[in-house]
Amino acid sequence: MSCLPASCEIPAFLLFAPALLVINRLEAAVMGSVLAAVSPAVVVPRMVQLMESVYGTGKSIPQLIMAGASCDDIFVIVLFSTFVGMAQGGSAHWQDFAGIPVSIGLGILLGAAAGLLLSAFFETAYAHRRYVRNSMKVLIVLGVAFLLMAVETWLEGTVPVSGLLAVVSMACALKLKSIAFVSKRLSEKFGKLWLAAEVMLFVLVGAAVDIRYTLSAGLAAVAMILLALVFRGLGVCLCLLGTPLNRKERLFCVIAYLPKATVQAAIGSVPAALMPTWQAMLQGRCT
Repeated sequence: MSCLPASCEIPAFLLFAPALLVINRLEAAVMGSVLAAVSPAVVVPRMVQLMESVYGTGKSIPQLIMAGASCDDIFVIVLFSTFVGMAQGGSAHWQDFAGIPVSIGLGILLGAAAGLLLSAFFETAYAHRRYVRNSMKVLIVLGVAFLLMAVETWLEGTVPVSGLLAVVSMACALKLKSIAFVSKRLSEKFGKLWLAAEVMLFVLVGAAVDIRYTLSAGLAAVAMILLALVFRGLGVCLCLLGTPLNRKERLFCVIAYLPKATVQAAIGSVPAALMPTWQAMLQGRCT
């Protein structure tokens, strides 16, 4: 679930985008790597809600989707960086692909260590009657989460680390080590923050969309996206072969793996910014 659905969706762009959108194979690969990522801002909060309501947790369906979608984003972003480098005249190296499992493993370990340290800090403060209010705990956890995301940037080019998985792993470790009542209160606090943050996030994403380009692309772009989603759905179905999930649960997993939004808004502008450089390189090769 962490790589196969995206590995099915990107080849769909390689096969059909050159004919539908009149682009070359490399541009199709870059486009596929942009659109193949699952939106964590859509999937993760919904799966957390299902886990809190104990719905589908008997077969660990929300956990499966949340963990798989997080790893899927890392896998796709690594492919995106590789394809962009190739489009700029570079080449792909095996180290780029070998860095994917390293990034996942280090992200989980780093986040788990941060979660255990936070849990020990809160317990020590409580033992010494230095009570930390839930609002202050939320601020501390948010600060550590931003720090983990910054670590990914600091170590870029040296050691691949997934900041997103580190944040998720930190929250899991903190929940496991904390009292159920405390973790529930923290979850409620973060839920209230997300009500406002969700609106701001999608308003900003919508403001960045220029509908004129969407209309000019026409039905071919819509058909390409739908066709790629069919390939993604087939990839999810392949992942679930041999599992105890019934037909409705597998359909739910397919639908849960379809949302696109935040990752595309973050990296979608990169190829557009590099387009003049690509055109200049192509003109130089032609001459």
